[in-house]
Amino acid sequence: MKRSELNEILQDGKDFCERMNFHLPRWAHWSPEDWAQAGPEFDEIRDCQLGWDITDFGKGDYENVGLLLFTIRNGSAVLDEYTKPYCEKLLICGDGQVTPCHYHFDKVEDIICRGGGSLIVQVWNGAEDGSRLDTPVTVNIDAHVYEVEAGAKVELTPGESITLPQYLYHEFWGESAKAGDYVLVGEVSAVNDDERDNRFLDPDVGRFPEIEEDTPPLHLLCNEYPTAG
Repeated sequence: MKRSELNEILQDGKDFCERMNFHLPRWAHWSPEDWAQAGPEFDEIRDCQLGWDITDFGKGDYENVGLLLFTIRNGSAVLDEYTKPYCEKLLICGDGQVTPCHYHFDKVEDIICRGGGSLIVQVWNGAEDGSRLDTPVTVNIDAHVYEVEAGAKVELTPGESITLPQYLYHEFWGESAKAGDYVLVGEVSAVNDDERDNRFLDPDVGRFPEIEEDTPPLHLLCNEYPTAG
């Protein structure tokens, strides 16, 4: 992805958060120059990869397959000094923009539709070997537990949420109230570990994009912070 494209995505996301009256931490708006001056007192942000995250899942088609995220808080699966056993994220889903089918080995998460339209979540049971099963799926929608068929599409309207346990394959996309706009989504979960805890059904899915530096960055992504001097 081009840096100019990432900058546009970030600015659109920030503008949408403002319209939705969702306020981000102060450092969400920092420039690369701000990060260059940030000392070790901000190491939790660096080490736990908090902040902005953009992915096209290696498909090169961000408008249709991609996601903009902001990790607000997170612990660490590998660093003992960060003892938070939880994570909170903001997800900004485009209209019809798909996050590909995946499950987590360890993480349990609640995905919450916050506003802007509906979130469609398609679900299947998964096996430890990575296969997707054609068996009925137990879903938990705001503590209402019931069964749906494999591949069922669950619609979450603003204020509704779904609990996704380990090995539950899920794929989701936004259906915005205004065509071409966004859906604001929250995630509350156990510690997030993108390097070890994601199993995508498509083995060719990538997580972090390669970036073509055609212009300076508006903001650094969560895997780009410089080490504190």
